[in-house]
Amino acid sequence: MKINCLWRTTKHPKPDIKLLENAAVKAAELAGLDMSFEWILDLQFVGDRAMAAANSQYVGHQGTTDVITFSYFDSEEPVFPGDVGIELIICTDVAAREGTARADSSYADELMLYLVHGLLHSSGEDDLTDEAAKSMRRREAEVLAGLTPIFDFSRIFPE
Repeated sequence: MKINCLWRTTKHPKPDIKLLENAAVKAAELAGLDMSFEWILDLQFVGDRAMAAANSQYVGHQGTTDVITFSYFDSEEPVFPGDVGIELIICTDVAAREGTARADSSYADELMLYLVHGLLHSSGEDDLTDEAAKSMRRREAEVLAGLTPIFDFSRIFPE
């Protein structure tokens, strides 16, 4: 898996790209994605305004959100080596607010959660029903538990 990362916000410091790439590869493995060939994970980190525009344009919802996932593994056309397999748009402003509001989280924790959440959507998980949402939360916890002994999220995403 190869990673393209676009940091499209000036409110928050840029991540450590090498650490982010390593964590994303491990997260994709733990999420159960096909790692048998080189596909591209496209990550875009944006602020509220850009996320609200993307949410309206692509999802048809008003306002900002944490992460939008486009998984081309779900499409009729196969993903070939060198193709973008997954695109994630992740909102840094939502992560900053949620990380501050929740005692058990942080800005960096939230960004990793959103990355994991998007990867899990791409591996077939959804959260559209109560039962599916419980399964998604359980899988998020499993993947994050696999990442935390290896990666210091605050080193990946400094505040």
